[in-house]
Amino acid sequence: MTTASDPRTGADRRPRNHLLEESILPVRLRHRTIGALGFVWIWIGMAVIIATFQLGANGVAGLPLPVVLLTILLANAALAVVMTLTADIGTEHGLSFAVYLRAPFGTLGTHLPAVSRGIVAAIWFGIQTYLGALAINGIVEYFTGFSAWFLWYVVFGLVQIVNTAMGIKAVERLAAVAAPAIIAVSVWMYFTLEDLARTQGQNIWTFAGDTPISAFSLFVANMAFWSALAVDIPNLTRFVKTESGARSFARRNKNVFVAQFVALPVTQTFVALIGAVSFIAAGDWNPITVIQGQSSGFTLVVLLALVILAQWSTNNAANLIPAALTFVNAGAPHLAYKWGVALAGVVGTLAFPWLILNNLFTFLGYYGALLSAVGGIMIADYYVVRRRRLNVPALYQANGQFRFSGGVNPAGLIAWVVAGGLALWQLEYAYLVGLPVGFLVYLLLMRFWIVPRHPQAEITSGFSDEYLGTSAGQEWAYDEATGLRRVPAGSDIAVSREDL
Repeated sequence: MTTASDPRTGADRRPRNHLLEESILPVRLRHRTIGALGFVWIWIGMAVIIATFQLGANGVAGLPLPVVLLTILLANAALAVVMTLTADIGTEHGLSFAVYLRAPFGTLGTHLPAVSRGIVAAIWFGIQTYLGALAINGIVEYFTGFSAWFLWYVVFGLVQIVNTAMGIKAVERLAAVAAPAIIAVSVWMYFTLEDLARTQGQNIWTFAGDTPISAFSLFVANMAFWSALAVDIPNLTRFVKTESGARSFARRNKNVFVAQFVALPVTQTFVALIGAVSFIAAGDWNPITVIQGQSSGFTLVVLLALVILAQWSTNNAANLIPAALTFVNAGAPHLAYKWGVALAGVVGTLAFPWLILNNLFTFLGYYGALLSAVGGIMIADYYVVRRRRLNVPALYQANGQFRFSGGVNPAGLIAWVVAGGLALWQLEYAYLVGLPVGFLVYLLLMRFWIVPRHPQAEITSGFSDEYLGTSAGQEWAYDEATGLRRVPAGSDIAVSREDL
């Protein structure tokens, strides 16, 4: 690849590719450093968030505790199936969520669902940072009498932004420290609350609330809870260690399974249990408030430290990384990853998350409905339309096969509008409506309308293995001379920053 220069200034006159930026290139196998345990720690850190307490409390307000726990466990196990299907996009091709969406939505159309998800992630960052700031303020106020939660919001937000901007290894290191501490304090919280319930004559296992709620609606609400990560989990799995040449889906994703099928459901269920016990013991879904009202000194500091760690570890992996990558995808090559992380922090703050917190589950329901449709579209595109083959170099070509009609794939947008609209209309059943309808509508439109008019190389090749990555012992690599191409795993090809 040659570079044209201005003879008077020597400046590079070649137009920069708006689809290229280093942080959204496919991740090489040598850079996939997160092992099975590391991914488990990340998931535990993400799953312990205050909003989960309310899920358990809402359930036990009308259902027996064993039914609540079983429902939440099964809902998260079902979601893990969806999440593991989309996770293969990261383990097979090393791609981020927003870049992959160029296939079902087009190189321009990707920005609608991707940036929507990015904004939601940024808002979640703001919510979590606000909760962490309240905890920091509680500690400082206890010892000094000084109270200024917004100051701590800014400080805590900046610390998280810097930590996430340092890269995936920094995120993994934090999770490895935070997760065990979070588990220990969570266990302590459970026994503290269970003892409180017993002293008040309440048996948590036989408690019966009188609020009308069905196990089915609780099941759907829990699926919506992680609907965002169910679609953008490739942002993380592209950094998870995988075996080159592993044709088997199970072998290729073995380091993903324990985290998503065990760590997520078990942790989510246990945290919901704490919220349920808090409601039974004190009529308040928030155990932080309940225990804080009865604690002082070291106990109070430990409790609030849990809040800070939980929000921090969740924000890094579940909110800042997804938001940053969607913003980088939209602003490439001018917006680098570290500035994408900073932008996520700004957007999350400008959304006034402390106000959204008062209507959290309405917020969860609406965006969960829309993202359920995206999940169905991704699964249909990856597994049925393309059979896991993907013309990855074309994802970075403005005039390649993923340009479709002016950069937009109508099949993706129509399927998203139809399925997302139906999911919003049937909000109580949102995830169970949006995902299958998105899958079916997209599949039909691609097969009978788009593919005949816009040939896709991986399909016209007869689904050749030339369009596979990890499972074929290959990986996608970029250099200045040849651009993006498939090379044998471990090949010595370096990325040229100057060409991005």
